[in-house]
Amino acid sequence: MFIVIQNHLLSIYKRIVSSIAFYPFLILMGYFLLAAVLLTQKKSLATSWLVDHAPFLVMDNAATARSILSTMISGNISLMVFSFTMVMMILNQAGSSFSPRLLPGLISDKRNQVVLGVYLGTIVFNILVLTSVRQEDDEFTLNILAILIGIISGIFCLILFTYFIHTISNSIQINNILLRIYTDCSLRLEEIGEAENGIVSSLDIKSGTKIQAKRAGYYQDINSKGLLERINSMQTNIIIYPVKGQYILPTETVMLIDKKLDKEKAEKLLDYMIYSNAKEVRENYALGFKQISEVGVKAMSPGINDPGTAIITIDYLTSLFKLRMKLGDIRIVSSDEGPSQVEHTIVQFADMIYDTYSAYRQYCKHDYILMKKLADSLMHLKDSDAAQHHYYDCIDEQLALLKEDVKEHVSNETDRVRILNRLNGEEVS
Repeated sequence: MFIVIQNHLLSIYKRIVSSIAFYPFLILMGYFLLAAVLLTQKKSLATSWLVDHAPFLVMDNAATARSILSTMISGNISLMVFSFTMVMMILNQAGSSFSPRLLPGLISDKRNQVVLGVYLGTIVFNILVLTSVRQEDDEFTLNILAILIGIISGIFCLILFTYFIHTISNSIQINNILLRIYTDCSLRLEEIGEAENGIVSSLDIKSGTKIQAKRAGYYQDINSKGLLERINSMQTNIIIYPVKGQYILPTETVMLIDKKLDKEKAEKLLDYMIYSNAKEVRENYALGFKQISEVGVKAMSPGINDPGTAIITIDYLTSLFKLRMKLGDIRIVSSDEGPSQVEHTIVQFADMIYDTYSAYRQYCKHDYILMKKLADSLMHLKDSDAAQHHYYDCIDEQLALLKEDVKEHVSNETDRVRILNRLNGEEVS
């Protein structure tokens, strides 16, 4: 039961962290606590220093303080509404023009979240300070330091608004979107490569206990630390069949253990599986390949027809496939506490390269530039290092398929000959 709660909390945590409201809420609470601390102090050393050394910063007139704070509040509300409107418009444009699967990455942009959080925090701070300005015995209570911080925060919001316009205009540029996905994906591939340590052989489990899923949902990850502790105590190894992001159906076989277990003990291992709809490239590099290829394919659709973007996506995919070729088709995880191992099923290289290049061939088979770019990409991969030799067979298969499409769909003879020469390893002048 504890593991179920732990996995559920981890899933909730991932959803909260990826939410557009996460950082704004934290910053808002920070401003709220700052206001609570300042307004509970009648007089502080900072206030005395301001009165003695910087009297020009001291706001000692209640009417003026109220007027300025009210102006700051209304102005910041306008900035916040305009900023949120821009974010929603950009998300809508990115979803319709590029791919809906790019939205989680745009929403999780920490810079824009911080800006929106400062807006909200400043509004709440100034409202609290404004309510503290009230009349007592024919005099108004004025917290000089709080009023000064509220004014400075309002001015700082104007500066942030300029920065926000700059970042939001850059974030929607497809080059920057693709670069961010490529960077996250390549870092994840490099991390896996460092942890893999040349392991390419699968666990030899020919018989044992098969465990079927009890619920449907998207498999996101496994609680590796808890699962390893459990199987180390059981002195067993385990294979996880679903790949990250796969939708699991009830009664589908999801695990294989190399020893016989009763049904109750076997099903307890299902508690370590994490179900979630949240999908991030930092955790699942296969999603990065899919997002980049979707952008490239959509760029070549008749409604958009943007070969320049498609070329950029092929360049990024070529670099990512070079990194993927250095990895095996399996991933084995173990711990120092025991000899037990967990084998994770990952998307096979053969499936990944076939699905990616077949999509491009479908939409780019009439375009000389794109077909030549695909030929250059595959020839480059053929000359790259690979963890397993059959990767080169997969590349040769794609080269053969590309030749067929070139012969059938590239109508201009000169274009056709140039691409075929490149596919045969001849330099094209």
